Amino acid sequence: MLRRNVIEFIGTFFLVLTVGLTLNPFAIGGVLAALVYMGGYISGAHYNPAVTIAVLLNGKIKFPAAIQYMVVQMLGGIAAAAAIALINGSSFTPSIVETVKISNALVVEVLYTFLLASVVLHVAVTDKVKNNHYYGAAIGLTLMTAAFVGGPTSGGVFNPAVGVSPYLYNFQAIGRSMDTVTLYLIGPIVGGILAGMVYKILPGAKSDK
Repeated sequence: MLRRNVIEFIGTFFLVLTVGLTLNPFAIGGVLAALVYMGGYISGAHYNPAVTIAVLLNGKIKFPAAIQYMVVQMLGGIAAAAAIALINGSSFTPSIVETVKISNALVVEVLYTFLLASVVLHVAVTDKVKNNHYYGAAIGLTLMTAAFVGGPTSGGVFNPAVGVSPYLYNFQAIGRSMDTVTLYLIGPIVGGILAGMVYKILPGAKSDK
């Protein structure tokens, strides 16, 4: 279990680090694809509490392991926020575009987290396609697309480790950004839950039977 948690920490760290240093969808999607290939055979390469929840709902990870994953994912995000502050000399805290309503940003976060978690479930968890060679590319391209679409509205987070962990590091910013922190926590979690529930009811999705 230690090895899995280390991989989840490392993967989440470099994902959040890349987001915070570049905000570039190509870089973000590319690094996620690489990280998924790196850690997929060890931990499943979730790097996202919303994905872990979707996988948990389908019995592909046990509850105690899922809790550990989510804790180390958030810690990886906090460590990345610290590294970004060290490198840039300023803090990284994602935010929605000022002209966008919170409700609209929430819809974007839910929908594209749903898409991301759904892709993970179908290409990396489903028995029928296990051990394929395209799962990392599919997941990376999904996040890249989501970042392009969601960036101009919600900030394109789709992951509490990306959206909330930087605020946990910059704790003083939470008070004046509570709506944003809540958005980046609730939106991805709801998206992950919906993805897990939809996948659960699809015939033939979970096994070869």
